[in-house]
Amino acid sequence: MRRALFAITGLAASTTALVVLKGSPGTTQVAQNLPTAQPVNPTPQGVDPSADPAVGPTGAAPKPSVTAGAPSSSPKPGRTTARPSGTKTTAKAPSAPRTTTKPPQSTTRRVTGPPVDTAKGYGYVQVQIVVSGNRIIEATTLALPSGGESDIHSGDVRDKYNGTGGEVVQKQSANLNTVSGATETSIAYKSSLRSAIEQAF
Repeated sequence: MRRALFAITGLAASTTALVVLKGSPGTTQVAQNLPTAQPVNPTPQGVDPSADPAVGPTGAAPKPSVTAGAPSSSPKPGRTTARPSGTKTTAKAPSAPRTTTKPPQSTTRRVTGPPVDTAKGYGYVQVQIVVSGNRIIEATTLALPSGGESDIHSGDVRDKYNGTGGEVVQKQSANLNTVSGATETSIAYKSSLRSAIEQAF
């Protein structure tokens, strides 16, 4: 009796569940509309992963590994790595030409002729001239015959030829007029004067 009751109860529960499932058509339609899962192909079509070592199992090239802390080899844009050299070039100012000023040399000089003996042994005559530039500005005698009448003749020669206004300065040469009475002294005077002029000019 109990078995029959359990069997009836189980049959009734099964029938009710079947009716419920058939009564809800949306559930069956949703289950039918679900897409069927497709297997994922790890390798793209036409690509052989063993042919290209750079292509991984997923078909994409592996990204290069970046080591932490390693500096980048490419310089940053906008920066230059070259540093200016530490040497400085300074243009020197041209030095002014050196001017050496020498004190002007004196153009006035004294030139002495040699002593010349007179023909008759009266004594020696020696003449000195003062020259400025190319002119004789003075004549003087350093030696003349002396004693007796020689003093008189020597005085006449001295007065005629010597000094700044004598005949030597006037003629600027040894072509002098002979002093009357003092021919030998005049000749010796002109000889010494001629030698002095040759030294001066």
